[in-house]
Amino acid sequence: MSVMRKGEEWEDRNCRLRAIQLRVQDLGLGYQSDEIVLFKYCSGSCPLARTNHDLTLSLLLRKTGLLSTSQEKIVSDPCCRPTQFKDVTFLDINNHWHTVEKLSASECSCIG
Repeated sequence: MSVMRKGEEWEDRNCRLRAIQLRVQDLGLGYQSDEIVLFKYCSGSCPLARTNHDLTLSLLLRKTGLLSTSQEKIVSDPCCRPTQFKDVTFLDINNHWHTVEKLSASECSCIG
């Protein structure tokens, strides 16, 4: 049984690189392969932005009528996204090698 120390809970929810092992065919890219690859992705929360732009945008989004004419979704908070990627190479069921560029995240950061 592991004991969580003060601050560890926040670190676990913080923006960071995570990994899962998946079959290539489960990636949804149309490749037929029995290979298992390590797919890395970014997940977690980001501290609220404190720039003047973000503070003003947040205020405008909360005020009724301002920016509400836009049909697009406006996000004023930063989000956890990959900043670097790695290629993934695997063998398909016909013994052909494939490399999918920039498939797996290798670094994460709060963007926005």
